[in-house]
Amino acid sequence: MRAKIDKIDIQLIKLLSKNSRLTYKELAERLNTTRQRISRRMEKLEKMGVIKKYTVIPDFDRLGYVYVILGITLKPGVQIEPVIEKLKKEDDVKIIERAIGAHSIVIHLVVPKDMKGIERKINELSTKIDGIDKMDITFITDIVKFDIL
Repeated sequence: MRAKIDKIDIQLIKLLSKNSRLTYKELAERLNTTRQRISRRMEKLEKMGVIKKYTVIPDFDRLGYVYVILGITLKPGVQIEPVIEKLKKEDDVKIIERAIGAHSIVIHLVVPKDMKGIERKINELSTKIDGIDKMDITFITDIVKFDIL
């Protein structure tokens, strides 16, 4: 029998998405339950693959980096899996998203603040991707809200 996600699980995920450093004790206090129940729920959510990763959102500007999103549209008939496998090997590629709509793939890059370097990286990536029909580039200036649920 497959475990189900309930209202408490969703609340737990929301709290962690705002601050993944909360302790089980703090989570239990906020959700009016025990630390042991939180521990069991966390283990269940991790085993189910609902919680994939605990992470931070850095201020790229203060670190001397630029956050760039590439929207890539592949030509009809081009296989997407080989493209994704190539992109997974790239250190500067931080997120790869399969998409339906204007783009086939959306790629998030974090690169040093150097326009020539950014141009070089984008050109380098585009030569590794067979069958590009169109590519849109967006420079992210600030992440003003980042909520998961």
